[in-house]
Amino acid sequence: MKRNTLHATRDCFVVATFLLAMTLLVSCAPVDLNAPLPPSVTDPSILTAWAQVPAGDFLFGQHEKVETTDAYEIMVTDVTAQQYADFLNAALADGYVKADGENVVGYYPGDPFHGIDHEIEIKAGDWAFIPLDDPSQRVKFDGSQFTVQEGYENHPMTMVTWFGAWGYCGYYDYRLPTEIEWEKAARGTDGRPFPWGWEIQRNNANFYASRDPFEDMKTFGSRTTPVGYYNGSTYGDYVTLDSKSPYGLYDMAGNVWQWIGDVQPQEGFSDRFMRGGSKDTYDMDLRAWVRNSAPPMYFSPGVGFRCVR
Repeated sequence: MKRNTLHATRDCFVVATFLLAMTLLVSCAPVDLNAPLPPSVTDPSILTAWAQVPAGDFLFGQHEKVETTDAYEIMVTDVTAQQYADFLNAALADGYVKADGENVVGYYPGDPFHGIDHEIEIKAGDWAFIPLDDPSQRVKFDGSQFTVQEGYENHPMTMVTWFGAWGYCGYYDYRLPTEIEWEKAARGTDGRPFPWGWEIQRNNANFYASRDPFEDMKTFGSRTTPVGYYNGSTYGDYVTLDSKSPYGLYDMAGNVWQWIGDVQPQEGFSDRFMRGGSKDTYDMDLRAWVRNSAPPMYFSPGVGFRCVR
């Protein structure tokens, strides 16, 4: 009797293991990059809007260290793919960037180099702003003009390196936010972990398995949502929650990680920081103090940016 029970238990374990393996295989299947998207509904007034963040103290980080900022303005939304394509067309015409079949490159003045073990030396010269030959790239180049893949015009610009984000902001006399500026804009002054408050629900933001209309649940493949999507509106039968930050910013949690401007090489690496979580991370990573990092030449379908001034 014990032997049969043992065999039954083992058989159940094998079946369960097989089902788990199949689930993982399905969940890891790639999303169809060219599948039709739901309608991209974005209030056009927010695309060029800036939010005022006043000078003063706020609670920074998980352990609520008090930090202080001067007053500044920050974009209400991430830079969109259409805005980035418009920038590239203007920048190509005046020689600010160059393009070939593989990359768009632009000049960067370099970083101080300390010779620390594993530190990446970032010399003055041309660095890739965006790749052009990657299938996830939404901005296309026909040899003379940049355009955006249909349906992604108001989605956040992704597949952009830190250099590409830095170059966009600098072209318009803006800059990337510091970590302290970004976090204050995201959470305000009361210590909340999320831009909208203290708890997170699926309809607050685009994160892994949030089941928004842009997510393919057959494969758990995730795509970006249009900027400003989580504004309390109903799209078909999908009801969003109004998820603005205390200063009126959209998408400060989820959708795409956002590059940060601080250039602070530390022992063992020369990475740049990112904040905000993305469509590919779990809800816990959308808390305002969570930090990610990558070398400045890194790009991903889940990384974008916004500027401050």
